[in-house]
Amino acid sequence: MSMGKTARKKKSGRKEVSQTPSTRPIPNWLLLGLALIGMGITLYLTLIVWTGKSVAGCSAGSGCDLVLNSRWSMLFGLPTSFWGFLAYTALAGIAFIKSDSYWKLAWTVSLVGVLYSIYLTSVSLIELKAACPYCLSSLALMTVILATVAGQRPGSLPNFSWGRWLLWTGAGALIVVITLHLHYEGLWGKNLGAEEPETRALAEHLAKKNIKFYGAYWCPHCQDQKEMFGASAHRLPYIECSLQGSGGPQARICNDAGIKVYPTWIIDGQRYEGVLTPEELATKSGFKRGLP
Repeated sequence: MSMGKTARKKKSGRKEVSQTPSTRPIPNWLLLGLALIGMGITLYLTLIVWTGKSVAGCSAGSGCDLVLNSRWSMLFGLPTSFWGFLAYTALAGIAFIKSDSYWKLAWTVSLVGVLYSIYLTSVSLIELKAACPYCLSSLALMTVILATVAGQRPGSLPNFSWGRWLLWTGAGALIVVITLHLHYEGLWGKNLGAEEPETRALAEHLAKKNIKFYGAYWCPHCQDQKEMFGASAHRLPYIECSLQGSGGPQARICNDAGIKVYPTWIIDGQRYEGVLTPEELATKSGFKRGLP
């Protein structure tokens, strides 16, 4: 009987130890240091976008330039790098959380960051056939952070199972990335609604006058141009110049026309490079308001 009591005491003692929260230095210096590096990279890219300056090491027309100026470089009207900055800032803040709950937060943020970075890198390599060293650096850094967080998992997390944890967090992160992909593809986000009669009339007028609108599917300014016409954008006299991706040869019709900038409009033999508002297009093409 005394041996049974002793065994129960030992068993009870082990249970108490397993429930005792682990102690660790605050802040988590390794996580904080890596997050600060990421904040520096993404803050630099964000400020470059907002100030309109050139990115160091990215000459005009280079792969880096194509990626950083593609439609994937913006998300909900803000630079993609800005969202990355918020993610790294969150990780830096998490490094100061004392309880073991910090680990689940750090894992979730870094996992979403890695999968989203993989998605963007895949798009740049497959769709744009280009690469950005800054983007690749951020992907590598976020991967290191995820591996670091995985190695720092507290042993005191109750009822923890790697299999169950990976299933739930992986599925959640994939849903986030797929949702963002659908947004980039235009399957959700802005509701184009019904066509406005005057906007439709202008688009049809431009097409009837044999005016040309040259662009590329990956060009954000071309997307901006189309969005100005809302549901009537498909009526514009648009010519796709990048049938084989940004790394492929320019379409012959665009090359013969000497197109160097997207978008480019040819109106009555006059070349206009850059986005034109509907009002400017109406004036330059001789469109009369209220008339087709």
